[in-house]
Amino acid sequence: MTVDDEPVRSAASRPVVLVTGVGRTVGIGAGIACRLAEDGWDVAFSYWAPYDRRMAWGAEAGAAEAVERALAERGAASAGVEADLAEVGAAGRVFDEVERRLGGVTALVLGHCESVDSGLLDTTVESFDRHFAVNARASWLLIREYGRRFAGAAGSGRIVALTSDHTAGNLPYGASKGALDRITLAAAHELAHLGVTANVVNPGPVDTGWMTEAVRSAVLGRTPLGRLGTPEDTANLVAFLCSPEGQWVNGQLLMSNGGLAN
Repeated sequence: MTVDDEPVRSAASRPVVLVTGVGRTVGIGAGIACRLAEDGWDVAFSYWAPYDRRMAWGAEAGAAEAVERALAERGAASAGVEADLAEVGAAGRVFDEVERRLGGVTALVLGHCESVDSGLLDTTVESFDRHFAVNARASWLLIREYGRRFAGAAGSGRIVALTSDHTAGNLPYGASKGALDRITLAAAHELAHLGVTANVVNPGPVDTGWMTEAVRSAVLGRTPLGRLGTPEDTANLVAFLCSPEGQWVNGQLLMSNGGLAN
C-alpha cells in the first residue's frame, strides 16, 4: 500500500498536507505536492497505478519514488500511499498510514479522479457508478475522515478540491465533479467549528500529456492569454489557499483557467 513503510518525519516542525491523485510526475497533483513542499509542508500523497495503466497515457514506472525524491529535495518528509479510493474503507486506511508516518493532517487537497470520456447514450452503469464512487463518494469520505481527525489550531485547517465543468461528451466525470463541488462547499460550513476553510478550484484544461493536437488548438483559440495551463498554475492558487494569507477565502468555487471562454 505504501512506497516506504517506515515512519519518516522532518526534523523541524512542518505541517502535513495530504494530496490525492499523485500518480504521475507531470500531473497536477505532483505539481501541487512539490509547490507545497517548497512552502514548508511535509507531504503525503495517494496514487493508484491501475487507473493510469488503463488510460491512454499509461502508468509511469517509478513515479511515486520520483515524487518522493523531488519532495525530499525540497526539504519535505513524504509518504506515498497506493490506494483504490473506490473502496469504501480506503479513506480511513490512507489517513491511518499518513498519521503513522508523518503525523496529523493539517491540509487536504483532493486531486484524484476517475475520468473516462463518454456521453449520455454510451456511458455504462458500471462506469457511471465508478465515477461517483471515486470522484464524489471517496471525496466525501476523505473530507469526513479529515474532519473527524483534525486536531490543528483553529484557522490552520484547509481543504481544497479540484473540479471540472466539462459535461458534454464527458457526462459521468462532469456530473460526479459537480457532486464533489457541493460536498466540498458544505465542508466550509459544517467544519466551521474547527476553523477549517474549504474551497474548490477549477484549473481548466491543463496539458499533462492527454491533449491531442486538435484539443490543444481549440483550447489555445479560446484562451485570451494564448497558452495552455500548467500544473504550476494550479499549484500557485492551491498554495495561496493553503497559506495563512488564504484564510479569508472560504466556501468558494474559483476559476484558474486563463480566462478560457466557453
